[in-house]
Amino acid sequence: MNNIVRRVDLRPTDPSDRMSFARRLQAAFALAVTDHGPSSDVPTPSDREVFASFDDAASEVLDVVAEGEVVGGAVVTGDDDRRSLELFLIDASAHGRGLGRTAWHAIEARYPDTGIWETHTPHFEVRNIHFYVNVCGFHIVEFFHPGHPLEHPGEAQADEDHSPEVGEDVPELMFRFEKVVPRAVRTPGPPGRPSA
Repeated sequence: MNNIVRRVDLRPTDPSDRMSFARRLQAAFALAVTDHGPSSDVPTPSDREVFASFDDAASEVLDVVAEGEVVGGAVVTGDDDRRSLELFLIDASAHGRGLGRTAWHAIEARYPDTGIWETHTPHFEVRNIHFYVNVCGFHIVEFFHPGHPLEHPGEAQADEDHSPEVGEDVPELMFRFEKVVPRAVRTPGPPGRPSA
């Protein structure tokens, strides 16, 4: 039986469904954390991180829908020059049906003028690394570690008298990925004229 899904729809997540989105996202990350990462009672990503991405005015929170059922989600930020895939998930119960690849193609099609895509994933998320590099065409462009930390613009830096609360720290070992979309692919010129 061929259960590969060839089409998904992206629709804005209803604000009343955002808690469900957050829990599904944390459940997806918990599988990798349990298998390969550090153990913790604090969900990854934290509620603070998830809801900060939801509340960012530049973010679009999307459900991934296949055959009428919500099977995943994504949070996209940025503008036509550079967009970031902040969060992305396909529910574990829907794995193995080609939904990740199909959803990524739908995301690219939703933002056709994007010049550079960016995303991050923890070092132990081997499935994500494979997916972004081998399936989606991203390249690893940076590795964050204690000597080269991931900074969060706009957040106050911890000083000697104030350290982050437990569970609010960012994983220390993260990859940053980029995918450069050739100009001819994203903004074709008028018929009969070559693209610049």
